Amino acid sequence: METEEKPVLNGEKHVVDYPRYTYECEGHIQALASVHRIIVKQRKGRFFKIFWLTLMLCSFLLIFNSIFVSQVINGLECIFLLSTLIVRMFQKNEVTEEAVILMPMLGVQLETSYHSGKVMRRFLPMQKILAAVINEAVTPTTCYFYLALLVREKSELTLVFQEVRPPLDVLISIWKALNDATNFQPNYPASIG
Repeated sequence: METEEKPVLNGEKHVVDYPRYTYECEGHIQALASVHRIIVKQRKGRFFKIFWLTLMLCSFLLIFNSIFVSQVINGLECIFLLSTLIVRMFQKNEVTEEAVILMPMLGVQLETSYHSGKVMRRFLPMQKILAAVINEAVTPTTCYFYLALLVREKSELTLVFQEVRPPLDVLISIWKALNDATNFQPNYPASIG
């Protein structure tokens, strides 16, 4: 795992691998745009377990309720189809990637890509962005950091990443890029600056 931040020049990619995510940063020296992507690593074993668990459970229920072998075989075919559909349903809403596209002259585009191929895009004009902030969320079971934007005429924070929870060092590098793009001059703590 790489912790040192490299300057990104004219189309060069900076890639850092984490256990659950891959962070890609691509920028241009002309400051026309920079792209920060969080790619979710696929956990194939999870869907395999869901499939077999559903298949086994339905099979046992069918065998205990059936008397004839032909009914069991036809029922197993239906259960196999049902298990496949359940796995596909779980996969459809799974996020594969989230991206922040910074265009200092225009604004910030936030993208969320799903396994089904659907892509949700949100655009925020640069004039409406007041600041980028990193907050800490504390729940009864977890504690994590998230990146949000303070947007003019909105009473709530706008989350940069809707579904994924990238590590803090990734959030800090994106936060610095957002502040550079919005020309916001925060007081960096000694540990970040």
